[in-house]
Amino acid sequence: MTPYGASIAGTGSCVPERRLTNADLEKLVDTTDEWIVQRTGIRERRIAAPGESSSTLAIVAAQRALESAKVKAADIDMIIVATVTPDMPTPSNACLLQHALGCRRGIAAMDLNAACSGFVYALVTGSAFIKTGTARTVLVVGAETLSRITDYTDRSTCILFGDGAGAAILTRSADTGIGVQHFELGSDGSGAMLLHVPAGGSRAPATADTVGGKMHTLRMSGREVFKFAVAQMSESIQRAMNACNLTPDQIKLVIPHQSNARIIDSATAKIGLTSDRTFINIDKYGNTSAASVAIALDEAIRAGRCGRGDWIVIIGIGGGLTWATATVKL
Repeated sequence: MTPYGASIAGTGSCVPERRLTNADLEKLVDTTDEWIVQRTGIRERRIAAPGESSSTLAIVAAQRALESAKVKAADIDMIIVATVTPDMPTPSNACLLQHALGCRRGIAAMDLNAACSGFVYALVTGSAFIKTGTARTVLVVGAETLSRITDYTDRSTCILFGDGAGAAILTRSADTGIGVQHFELGSDGSGAMLLHVPAGGSRAPATADTVGGKMHTLRMSGREVFKFAVAQMSESIQRAMNACNLTPDQIKLVIPHQSNARIIDSATAKIGLTSDRTFINIDKYGNTSAASVAIALDEAIRAGRCGRGDWIVIIGIGGGLTWATATVKL
């Protein structure tokens, strides 16, 4: 078997036009702009309009990634969509994208649910198919409309979440030193109930009682999730650098899941990474779960914060509990 590299040939992202600011939330729940910014770093988040969904945002992000990569939809031979908010339980959003983008009939298409770690899981999975010679061109997407599963009377969660989508095109390269060079995918199901949606699945299907009880919205134990995320993020980034014999000054940029600015700052400071080597856009979008790293990656590349030949580390930590880290040579 001939090994290959899996190059990130292009990226794209899409967020809804509507902004939900902290001032808007002050009118909904007992909170203030100052309180939200100090504890999370979030100033606003984007909210999908009626008619928009995870798939419609994903389609635009994918089209922009294709344009960036100078790749045609007909060249794609696999689509992986990371999401916890698909348009519907079945079919997959990946199949919806295959048709909407005009990809060839018969290509592989699947959704993946690893919550906020989802895009990194999907990127690693897509890279593996390319590296083994199974695929040549893979579309990887993270897309969410978390506003549809957020309880806007719960001030502990409604301040956090937003909507959006990001995408990357992976292409086969003869250079094995490009693309994902090391990865770590992990889970700890003992913490599954720390961040979950109680109803809507086979355990508690939709009824008048589950809807009335707001059981189809996110529930989170914030303090426990915070502690887990800080510890896991710093340890995972350190292991990622060690695996590739990299020091902090050799990392051009760390692109973390945008969960909480305090988590990101605490975790990166522990391993000696300065703020200029960390990409943060949580102030604009809030936590977009599986879309978070994908949107940040696209914005970082387009802003010139990282580019061809640079080492970056991408990391997601979320419900499951799950975590995923990848050291990437662009």
